[in-house]
Amino acid sequence: MIEIDGSYGEGGGQILRTAVSLSALTMRPIRIVKIRAK
Repeated sequence: MIEIDGSYGEGGGQILRTAVSLSALTMRPIRIVKIRAK
């Protein structure tokens, strides 16, 4: 499982879109933590 810190970045959803793409390409599940940290 790939765990991604969602508090990184500007908070516009780019982390989520990138994580979903990464998951689809690697065929591995993702877990995003602290998605609304700011």
